[in-house]
Amino acid sequence: MISIDPENQSEHDTYKLLIGSIIPRPIAFVTTRSLDGVVNAAPFSYFNIIAANPPLLSVSVQRKNGEPKDTARNALDIGAFVVHISDESYIEAINVTAASLPPDESEIDLTGLQLIESDKVQVPGVAEAKIRMECVLERSIPLGGVVTAPACDLLIGRVVRFHVARELYRDGKIDPELLRPVSRLAGNSYSRLGEIFSLERPE
Repeated sequence: MISIDPENQSEHDTYKLLIGSIIPRPIAFVTTRSLDGVVNAAPFSYFNIIAANPPLLSVSVQRKNGEPKDTARNALDIGAFVVHISDESYIEAINVTAASLPPDESEIDLTGLQLIESDKVQVPGVAEAKIRMECVLERSIPLGGVVTAPACDLLIGRVVRFHVARELYRDGKIDPELLRPVSRLAGNSYSRLGEIFSLERPE
């Protein structure tokens, strides 16, 4: 067993340990809207569930040179965002949106994805997603970093509307094999769902 003290290595080396160890990671494809009406879209694999009552999600948006990215800034300005579950049917388009664009340009324009109006928030979603969740921003928390600048903005979103493709929704549950979710590994690597098995939870 190798023991590693993160204080004794570079941030990049620690990053490689984290993304290579914590796998697979679900990918949130997030849309936001700027105060000028520009729709931003980007994928994030620092993403998960926080609670079911109320339904809360977390998305960690890493900063660039200490400055918030468009997603974090827009979510704070508008107070809402839309989370889509990434799946095989449109993962290549999602990957395109990872490009760094100025705030006045929309990543959606680089793809063939179609925007669709939301029911309860001012941010549109993407029609191609089999699952999308309209979220209002509960909290935006700057975290980490050294000296003065935070390293990331942790967005806590409360889901106010679920949209699920009819064919996935069976007896109140999502069929994972029909969803065909894609998850993030390290580097340029992704993974599909793979084999599913069951274990009985103890009482």
